[in-house]
Amino acid sequence: MSAVTIVVDGAAVVTVDRERREFATGHVVVQGNRIVAVGAGPAPAYDGARVIDGRGCLVTPGFVNTHQHLYQWVTRGLAADATLFGWLTTLYPVWAGIDEDAVHVGAQAALARLARTGCTTAADHHYVFPREGGDLLGAEILAAQEIGLRFHPSRGSMDLSEKDGGLPPDSVVEDRDEILIATEAAIDRWHDPAADSMLRMVVAPCSPFSVTGELMREAAELARRKSVRLHTHLAETLDEGEWCQQKFGCTPLEYAADLGWTGSDVWFAHGIHFDDAEIKQLGETATGVAHCPSSNARLGAGIARVADLRAAGVPVGLGVDGAASNEAGSLAEEMRHALLFARARSGPQALDVRAALELATVGSARVLGRENEIGSLEPGKLADLAVWRLDTLAHAGIADPVAALVLGTPPPLELLLVNGNPVVEHDTLVTLDEPTLATQVVRTQQSLVAKAG
Repeated sequence: MSAVTIVVDGAAVVTVDRERREFATGHVVVQGNRIVAVGAGPAPAYDGARVIDGRGCLVTPGFVNTHQHLYQWVTRGLAADATLFGWLTTLYPVWAGIDEDAVHVGAQAALARLARTGCTTAADHHYVFPREGGDLLGAEILAAQEIGLRFHPSRGSMDLSEKDGGLPPDSVVEDRDEILIATEAAIDRWHDPAADSMLRMVVAPCSPFSVTGELMREAAELARRKSVRLHTHLAETLDEGEWCQQKFGCTPLEYAADLGWTGSDVWFAHGIHFDDAEIKQLGETATGVAHCPSSNARLGAGIARVADLRAAGVPVGLGVDGAASNEAGSLAEEMRHALLFARARSGPQALDVRAALELATVGSARVLGRENEIGSLEPGKLADLAVWRLDTLAHAGIADPVAALVLGTPPPLELLLVNGNPVVEHDTLVTLDEPTLATQVVRTQQSLVAKAG
């Protein structure tokens, strides 16, 4: 942990705290891994501090990504014009060839891109475990440590293969008992429940059409016994709803709720196709939703009812989803797209620029159960923050810095701190060499595609 004092001075500051305080010219002071001061005007003097000239910049909390599949970075661009089910059936044979080297490279690249777009905490949903793949969770956890992001990886799973009426090929599904044993072992090995934790495990069966009801129920019981959170895909497409009606005679949410999958420790990826009663139920149970606007649009799945979800009290955050269905992998772009799509669906007042910023910060932190530690700039919170340059041609002249950040193209990052440590400086990743990583990505993708035949 760094013990250095870092002072960002002379910047616009948007705290996203409970009072939603903003300072046209202010300061943020970090000591070690904590924020110790946030306020208007010049910062107090600190002996030996590193002072960042924040003029022309905006300081925000670091962004929080609530849903991704990191390994997919090395399978981007495939099945570019397919529906979700067609996309999955095309890509599963490629994903069946992943190993810990491929996952390590994919996770490094995806996490690097997240960092370059303001993300300080990332949740990953990994559910593909080929038998000869090696230590896939360990590979992505190592990548997060190397990049320097706070990390919430999932021990995902699939036990419903093609021969059983599911979508995944037999080679990437596992036995239910095997899954539960491996999941508990992953929690015991890696989960850190401390308030300043850099690593928290999640239990995450893939989806209703790739997992049996028995696994869903027993996974929920395991997660609650081990005091970790639960995550899965739900209500992403109309096809999924029709499949659930035909197979179970109910909606995806009714099916999930019957298996114990609602509550403040649960969040769903996508949540596009919920009706009014279901949105009310999600709000009453504090069940969260990871909104993935770019992926939803890329696959033609629909536009989530974000304004209605927020009005009902549902915890809503942002996710970039898998890089194979969102080749950009930029959380800053998700914030912009969330606003634009909400207005396209529900009108010009559906989501304002500050609400979009809330989705990326404190809203996403709430989805992960970490709103008391991250997601806003307040003394005592963890030192996860982004310093954005808004004085370049792309943003200069936009008087409201939040509007510039949300509605403009992603600005250059002057500084990204995670747990008080620099990860990006002067719009450059400082923890890994990007050109070298890009070369590794190309080689890995070519190898996977060739292996799939």
